[in-house]
Amino acid sequence: MAPLAELPGVAAAGDEAREALGKAHRHRTNLRGWPATAAEAALRAARASSVLDGGSLQLSDSGDPDPVLAGALRVSQALEGGATALVDVWQRAPLQALARLHALAATDLTDEEHLGRPRADAGVGRRLELLVELLTGGSRVPAPVLAAVAHGELLTLAPFGTADGVVARGVSRLVTIASGLDPHGLGVPEVYWMRQSGDYQAAARGFASGTPDGLTAWILLSCRALHAGAREALQIASASTG
Repeated sequence: MAPLAELPGVAAAGDEAREALGKAHRHRTNLRGWPATAAEAALRAARASSVLDGGSLQLSDSGDPDPVLAGALRVSQALEGGATALVDVWQRAPLQALARLHALAATDLTDEEHLGRPRADAGVGRRLELLVELLTGGSRVPAPVLAAVAHGELLTLAPFGTADGVVARGVSRLVTIASGLDPHGLGVPEVYWMRQSGDYQAAARGFASGTPDGLTAWILLSCRALHAGAREALQIASASTG
């Protein structure tokens, strides 16, 4: 994946995202109070991710979320604050972590026998194996690029057939946590993707095309989302201070 980091503008965009997330982590509120701000970030991430998959933004009047939002909330809760257990599983047995995320995301969307099980279509299982090998094999590719590739490939592959978008965004968040780019999960790139949903969908199609321009556009959009997510984190921290 090294050539991806050399695409036009990618290195600078990744550095800007890293710097912005570092600033969010150094905010005085987040030095000790990060568990509270991470919880708010996780909630916002879940709501935005739900909308991107056609779900609701918030609870219904009855207090019960729709199935997509319910799954997105479970995924965010499992990752909240840089949850060590799931990060450890990701680093030791990434396919198990991926299956776990799908089980959380799709509990109310499919039957139990399909939870955590990739589609039987030819090549899906092997592509997942190759992806996780790339992501967890000690690559020197910058974390923003790794997160973008994980996200884009899972959207393209749609390995489970249900809740694939929620899972893809969850894995992107997991990569940023496990890599140390955003260790407490304070950023909320999902809000940017939701607000720019047209650009998000177009860029995802560009990634799927595999062209240099398509790959570049997707990675740059992912970096912009990380940068915007860091600004969201600072807003959360500032509000908590006030």
